Amino acid sequence: MSEINNEILAKLMVGTSQIIPLEDFKQKLASNKILKIKLGMDPSAPDLHLGHAVVLAKMRQFQDLGHQVIFLIGDFTARIGDPTGKSKTRPVLTVEEITKNTQTYFEQVSKILDPAKTTIRFNSEWLAILTPADFIKLCAQATLAQIIERDDFATRLKNHQTISMHELLYPLMQGYDSVALESDIELGGTDQTFNLLMGRYLQQKYHQEPQVILTVPLLEGLDGKDKMSKSLNNAIGLTDLPADAYGKLMSITDLLIQRYALLLLNTPESQIIAWNQQIQANKLHPMDLKKQIAHDIVAKFWSPELATQAQAQFEKLFQAQDYSAALEISLPAGTANPIWLVDLLKILGAITTSSEARRLIQDGAIKINDQVVTDFKTEIDWQPAMVIKVGKHRIYRLK
Repeated sequence: MSEINNEILAKLMVGTSQIIPLEDFKQKLASNKILKIKLGMDPSAPDLHLGHAVVLAKMRQFQDLGHQVIFLIGDFTARIGDPTGKSKTRPVLTVEEITKNTQTYFEQVSKILDPAKTTIRFNSEWLAILTPADFIKLCAQATLAQIIERDDFATRLKNHQTISMHELLYPLMQGYDSVALESDIELGGTDQTFNLLMGRYLQQKYHQEPQVILTVPLLEGLDGKDKMSKSLNNAIGLTDLPADAYGKLMSITDLLIQRYALLLLNTPESQIIAWNQQIQANKLHPMDLKKQIAHDIVAKFWSPELATQAQAQFEKLFQAQDYSAALEISLPAGTANPIWLVDLLKILGAITTSSEARRLIQDGAIKINDQVVTDFKTEIDWQPAMVIKVGKHRIYRLK
């Protein structure tokens, strides 16, 4: 293998979890042919976040190397719902929900992938036209024993929880996507390993050269425990305001933001080790490093200019305690005064549900003019210039 391929290989391997099999991966890269790189996502939710950005950023690396990047919208498989990691059957999405979510995906994915060089496909193109005979042929390629080897299925069977027939078909359908596209390499999170390997297996059954599997780790959310998820309120959305994204990044632990640098910025582990050595030698302040990483992440997924503005706003708000930089909100005419705190937070756009407000209040995360609010039923006598803090990274000032 040439020296340049070794260099490319090293860059592509940064932040990966597994490459299966590695030797096939090296051979494909050394072939100097344009490879088909596949990434599939079901439009099960309207918003993408930095957890999704990990695999999308890896996809962009292949795109920059001149390979054919195929972003596959699982509009057909979304009707089933990926059972990966689920303890019960997922609710089936309607066609209207899938269509709406798909529209937002294009805008968000274009923040990371070059839209002019991205091939967009929908798996309904081939799955929706399978005849009963085709479908039986597909099902005949795998055994029930193979399918229920999946950890989530095995756990549900052990716990006497139901598994619907359509869930058993999901891995076959996702695997058939690789057959239809004749993909060379498929990317996904570690929770997708079984489905990705099914694609490789089916390609062999259909007499194709099997794809290589490249998985990336799941990104922990802001709590540092669970994987990033909008439903767990621990996510940084790609549609978040840059200042909000920067503030959220600054709220996480020093170790976690270094992991973000590894997975989102492809920072080599050698650099992370060097940072920690500098910190231990008092040559680098952890706060300065966190600000640098937060800036670089916002610069990559929003823009360098917006990252610089977000950092300046954070320093003014949270370090200089100058609330003149806070997001100013004008309450609608006729707003009650006093107003229930929860209604005020909804008007500000700080929350979407009362249960979210209750959780924040219980955690002591709501402050009015620096006074912690502890009562869910609190009514606020609002006035101009009042400062409302929500969590560690959101500050609003009333006009």
